[in-house]
Amino acid sequence: MLRRFGSAKAALEAVPRLARRGERSVNVIPFGRAAAEAELTALHRAGARLVCWGEPHYPSGLAAIEDAPPVLTVVGQVELLQRPMVAVVGARNASANGRRFSRDLAASLGRDGIVIVSGLARGIDAAAHLGALPSGSVAVVAGGVDVVYPEENRGLHEALARQGAIVAELPLGTEPQARHFPRRNRIISGMALGVVVVEAAARSGSLITARYALEQGREVFAVPGSPLDPRCRGCNDLLRHGATLTETAEDVLSQLRPALAMTSTSSSPVRAVPIPQPTNWPSPEAVQTMGDDAWMDLVLERLSPTPVAVDELVRQCHLSAAAVATLLLELELAGKVERHPGNFVSLR
Repeated sequence: MLRRFGSAKAALEAVPRLARRGERSVNVIPFGRAAAEAELTALHRAGARLVCWGEPHYPSGLAAIEDAPPVLTVVGQVELLQRPMVAVVGARNASANGRRFSRDLAASLGRDGIVIVSGLARGIDAAAHLGALPSGSVAVVAGGVDVVYPEENRGLHEALARQGAIVAELPLGTEPQARHFPRRNRIISGMALGVVVVEAAARSGSLITARYALEQGREVFAVPGSPLDPRCRGCNDLLRHGATLTETAEDVLSQLRPALAMTSTSSSPVRAVPIPQPTNWPSPEAVQTMGDDAWMDLVLERLSPTPVAVDELVRQCHLSAAAVATLLLELELAGKVERHPGNFVSLR
């Protein structure tokens, strides 16, 4: 919306008009100033702040992915978001050896100036956060930053709020639900230069994070494990498909040195991420009639309940990326299209 209309004010003014143009037109009313001020007051009381896409302190790596969150809620040391990060993720029911390895790896990477990002889950995530607390750790949570989940990590949650940072895409007070975790995972990988997977079952959330990392052009690292342990099958499969075998922090650093050389450190000045200004958006007059012409039918014909990549729609429809983006925006506001992580869309 910012790209299309140039400012937040103009974008908000356009929302009700766009929402009314679908077959199942809905009445969408943007939040008013009073509601916004109430939310900001609640954030202040919780010791949290908002970091918006395009503003200083927004993680530069995350800003570059297709479906970057427009707004992040942050508690703690927001300056950590500008330092180079590596994600460490893995099984919740991790072994003692897996937890020890994660903690030692995170501590070792931290001594080399790397911030560790993970999901604040029990097991591998918690061990990685603990190892990195002295040097810098960021937790990305699936609910609001003020909601402790799981309860057993309450002490770690409080420690991260003081010494590290807690980040959420969802508003204060949001209770984590199953559908929130995959979206949380794409933020973890998006923030990081690489993702280290320690103990992951064949169908685990950690492998979702690894898949997002590959889609986002990040390095994927995997710690080998016993073929007799089901918790290691996911990692061993990643190694089979080309992930970097990881036994020490040096295995990670050696792969990331070129990226680290180009990444600004905490001593570098924080700069805002410029908002791209596309030159080939359809004119406002064209947008007004787009819902009635063949372009909309062309896009709808290729959509189904199964998610499809937006890039694939662009290729098959032979339309510009900007035109497809405008049509999808209109369909989404009309309640006909649902967006998915990785820049995928489907019919509702």
